[in-house]
Formats: sequence, C-alpha cells, structure tokens
Amino acid sequence: MKSLPLSGIKVLDLTRALSGPFCTMILADLGADVIKVEPAPHGDMIRQWGPFKDGESIYYLSGNRNKRSLALNFRDPSCKETLLKMIESSDVVVENFRPGVVENIGISEQIARAINPRLIWTSITGYGSKGPKATWPGFDQIAQGEAGFMSFTGTPSSGPQRVGVAIGDLTSGMWAALGVIAALYQRSSTGSGQRVETSLLESLVGLLSVQGQRYLSAGEVPQLSGNVHPVISPYGAFQAKDGLLNIGAATQQQWEKLARLLSLEPLIKDDKFLDNAARITNRNELKTLIEDRLDQKQRAEWIPDMVALGIPAGAINDIQAVFEDEQVKATGIIEEIHHPVLGKIRQVGSPIRMDALKAGSIHRAPPILGQHSEEILGEFGYTAGEIEHLLRSGAIVQSDVDAVVST
Repeated sequence: MKSLPLSGIKVLDLTRALSGPFCTMILADLGADVIKVEPAPHGDMIRQWGPFKDGESIYYLSGNRNKRSLALNFRDPSCKETLLKMIESSDVVVENFRPGVVENIGISEQIARAINPRLIWTSITGYGSKGPKATWPGFDQIAQGEAGFMSFTGTPSSGPQRVGVAIGDLTSGMWAALGVIAALYQRSSTGSGQRVETSLLESLVGLLSVQGQRYLSAGEVPQLSGNVHPVISPYGAFQAKDGLLNIGAATQQQWEKLARLLSLEPLIKDDKFLDNAARITNRNELKTLIEDRLDQKQRAEWIPDMVALGIPAGAINDIQAVFEDEQVKATGIIEEIHHPVLGKIRQVGSPIRMDALKAGSIHRAPPILGQHSEEILGEFGYTAGEIEHLLRSGAIVQSDVDAVVST
C-alpha cells in the first residue's frame, strides 16, 4: 500500500448508492485510505439491492472494494462530533446528498474547511448546486433522459433506450475522482484545499462529444440510430451467417479494403458509395449489400480476415463470453480477493495500468457493514473506553466478522 500513488491520503466517504462510491473506489484503488461511513443499522442503501450471493449484495460488491466500513448512527447526538473529529485529520470528504441535506446532520463544507483548511470537499449531485433543478433528486436513468443520451440511444422501432449500465453514476464518479486528484496535486503547492463538484447531468452532457457538437456547431439534432455510427459508414453492427459482428471501416482505405474482401469492388467507384458523405446518405442500401455477402460465412471466419487487412472488427459478446475471452484474461483486469463471508471472489479491477499497480488494484474485499468501526475510531484518537461507550449506546456498530462467517 505504501508504494501506491495515493498512499497516505485519507478519504472520508459519506456517499451511498453508486456515483459517490464509484468515485471513492477509484481513489481507493490508487492507494487512498477510504473510510466508508455507513448509517447504522442497515448501511448504504445499495446493500439492499439485489442480486444477492449468500446474503451479500452483488451490487454493493461491485462498487466498494478497497474500503473500510464504519457503521455510524446518524440519529445519535454524538454523530456530528465523531464526523468533525474525523474531518480534522482527513484529506478528502466525498458526499453525494442533495444540496442542503448534509447540513441536516450538522456538518457542511464551510464548517469542515474552517477546521481543516487543507480539506478537499467533493460533492456529487443530480443536477448541480445551482439552477431551478438543483434540489431535485438525481438517479441515473433520469439523468440519462435529461442529458439527451436516451434521445440518440435505441432505434426508431425501439424508441429511446437507456445505456445498459448506470453510465451517469459511473461517469460522475470518474469526473469527481479526477477532480480530487487534481485538487490534491494543486494543494501540494498552495497548501489549501478546495471544493470539487460535479453532477450526473453535467457528467453526461460532458460526454456528448460529437453528438453535442453537431448541435452547437451545425444546429443538428441527432436522432435514434441504433448500432449505426452517426457520422461514419460503414460502421456498426452487421449480420453474418451466425449472428452480429461489429465492423468499423472508418477511413476510405478501410472501406475499399472491406469492399474488396466482400467482393463488392464495383461499389468503390459507385457514386452512391464514393465517399463517406455518400455512404451516409445511402447507408441502408449499403448495409443490405454488405450483409448479403457476410451471410456466406460465420463471424469467426470474417473477423480474422478483416483484422488482417487492418479493418477494425469484433464479436458482440455476452458477459460470459467477455470473461472467457483470452484477451480479457491477458489484461489482468479480473482479480481475486478473500471476502469474509463469500470466501474467494473475483472482481473487475482497475483498468489503469501503471508501474505502481503491477501487483494489482484490489487490496481489500468490499467490507461487511461496520467491519472496521473500532479500528477506525481508534486511529482517530478514541480510547478503548470511549469506543465501548459508543458501542453500548448504539452510536456505532461493530460487526463480528467471525460470527458472520460461522453463520
């Protein structure tokens, strides 16, 4: 742990569900000591979300590795005092409450940074801290719709579709983690912390890329296009003899190679397919012509031939095929760790490759609720007697790992 990039950085994680926990998990992967403060007695709401494995939420497992858990009763009068004591010596606080909610438990950015000027206060909301929707609750699919993602995801027959993972939660967590790392770097020269903020809405608008720029520069409103690339042809999913494969002939040279491979060489000089603009206009006809040829062989035959010619192509895998793929295995992104309840588990680790992570990115299994409560408070200066008092009063909860395992 001492050799990791964020070793020595202490993060107080007040987040729940997915956007905030994903942010703090990235920081934990990079070596930060992330203390996940969970409300006792039930913990982060995501612990109640299925599916479950031996009583443990698989959703929780996916976003909380490398952290320690402190189960704290937010209704207890001592809660505010405990949090402020921890803030005094923390480097980063991350919260994803609606604006104004965190003040209800007796802390705020202003209070926190007054007692610790070096603190980096990180906030993830649904819509941002300003504007007419600032107080609205934010959930991923709502943000996908508000940010326009669903307006160009799907087909005319399917109608608008959500992205298959919580892309708004995940990207807001990534943006927030990037902001935290930048703030930590700047603090090394200024000595001062600062506020880092993002929202689900802004995170998705920030990913609109060419779809957003089409409107800003040309007034174009992208429409539903399914698996078809909005501005390149042929680029998308095509039907072969045994199923769909992706082909990305993004350059004129790649298109011409593909046409020759498929014995469609006359199309190269056909005015309807002469350049990318023409192919976009006639993309449906071109797709039919390509699929008539692809129907002669299976995907496993076509893909190597295309790749050999420098034409990007690949299978459309289900999740089982992804994790059985030799290339995925070769990257080392699937790691193993021992969980106190589930035993040995496999998880998707960090996709970041750097010398400091040669030994892997997973150092701790996702914690059970309150697994580290006593340990954490001891590190923040609480005596054994004080911790025992907090336990008896119900202000904190300490899980008995041995008892959990035995059951």
